Amino acid sequence: MAIYPIMMSQSKFIHRDSLNYPYEERGLQFGDGIYEVIRIYNGEYYLLKEHVDRLFRSAEAIKLILPFTKKKLISLLQTLIEKNKMTVDGKVYLQITRGSSPREHEFPVETPVNTYAYAQNLPRKHHLLENGVSTITQRDIRWENCYIKSLNLLPNVLAKQEAKEQGCYEAILHKNGLITECSSANVYLVKSNKIYTFPATKRILHGCVRMRVKKFTADLNIPFIEEGFNLEDIPAADELFLSSTTSEIMPIIQVDGKQIGDGKPGKISKQLQEAYEKDAKLISSTIN
Repeated sequence: MAIYPIMMSQSKFIHRDSLNYPYEERGLQFGDGIYEVIRIYNGEYYLLKEHVDRLFRSAEAIKLILPFTKKKLISLLQTLIEKNKMTVDGKVYLQITRGSSPREHEFPVETPVNTYAYAQNLPRKHHLLENGVSTITQRDIRWENCYIKSLNLLPNVLAKQEAKEQGCYEAILHKNGLITECSSANVYLVKSNKIYTFPATKRILHGCVRMRVKKFTADLNIPFIEEGFNLEDIPAADELFLSSTTSEIMPIIQVDGKQIGDGKPGKISKQLQEAYEKDAKLISSTIN
């Protein structure tokens, strides 16, 4: 995967090899920061405003004062992909921390935040989108403020690694049997042509694609019920799928080694994939 050489640091653009922060950096030492991953299709951002809005919500939640307006940040991010002459499918990773200062738990005084962003190629996962993925279930051991897109991702990393070691794509997380979301995606159950998913509380990340899924279901007259489902509901599901910036709308065909439905992506998952492609202006591309 190519990483483009020009990256944004603060409000300037530098070669990626020139990025240099002191070792006493609050993102490194405390996870004291926030981030976003923004999808690019054919050199154009998808859901850029939604990601920037969420970044500002996360900043407010951790009392992080950002040095730019939303409009200015959008302009900087647009310049980033222009300077890299990016015309393919990809993503931008954006991170902001509370800055570099001597290691003390209290917030530093008058310390500027550290901001950087970079672009990478990211082809669509055509084969998985067409055929679906396998998952495992794991206990959700994360903190109570998962709506904040913070750098504190160790529980997510451990869950994702366990899924990988079992040959699966994702880990579906639960608290005492109640499904919340995946390690890096929101998750949905389809039963009797209705979609169930955990409500947008502080206990899950309010996914930008999740918000689009809710819109698509309204357009398609599919009931979208923000109500958690349980582990015991999964074997009887007609369909399962997950959504995220990098996974789009991904059908789930197996959970903990047990087949979901007929073991193929279901009708509603396919309808939502088509709606996504139209919304992202990908309708001319085909999944193969």
